[in-house]
This record gives sequence, C-alpha cells and structure tokens, in this order.
Amino acid sequence: QVQLVESGGGSVLAGGTLRLSCAASGYPATSYCMAWFRQAPGQEREGVAGIASGGRESYSWSVKGRFTISKDNATNTLFLQMNNLKPEDTAMYYCAAGDHYGYCDDWSGTDYYRFWGQGIQVTVSS
Repeated sequence: QVQLVESGGGSVLAGGTLRLSCAASGYPATSYCMAWFRQAPGQEREGVAGIASGGRESYSWSVKGRFTISKDNATNTLFLQMNNLKPEDTAMYYCAAGDHYGYCDDWSGTDYYRFWGQGIQVTVSS
C-alpha cells in the first residue's frame, strides 16, 4: 500500500520559513517524478515545484527563488524548503508521486500523478 505523509506545516509571519517533508512508503517514490502542489480555498490545485527522477528541479513562477525542492532517496522522502514566505503562499500543500520516469516535463499537471498525500496547512500572516 502506497502512502505519502506530509509534515512540517504550520503558521508563520510573512518573511518566515518552513520546511515541508513527505515520507513515502510502499514503493520507491523518489525514483520517479514527484512534486508539491498547493490549493487555497476556492482555487484550483496548482503545481508549486517538481523534481525529476534524476534530480532536475522545476518551479512555478510564483515561488521561484524562494522555494527549493529536494529529495533523499535513502529515506524515500521529499522536501520543500520555503523561504521568504508571503501571505499569498497560504494554502493546503500536497505531496504527489507517480510512475513517470525521466525529465518529468508535465510535472505541474495533477493528472500526472497517481498518489497523493493527505495535505498539510501552511498559513502565512502579514
């Protein structure tokens, strides 16, 4: 049974930092394309950052330069380091994984992934 479990969310002031983790189990998720998505109330789920099986990173324009995605293959864990957080970053954040291997060019599409975490709340106040 595949599970993705997020942790590390919370509430911070604008300009603060948080680090999200996503522990995967049931298959070697970090060997495939993985990503972080977020969804604010009333909005569609959007791709925030993706990482290819070989480690290539991709970011949405709204977080580039502030967020860093990384992974640890030894522990099958995905990370999202979030710096200089803004109130507009407030959302539920989701870890996503699937069975695509390679450059992961379609990383920001929700249909690209088979498995999802339960989500974790990030709240940034001004």
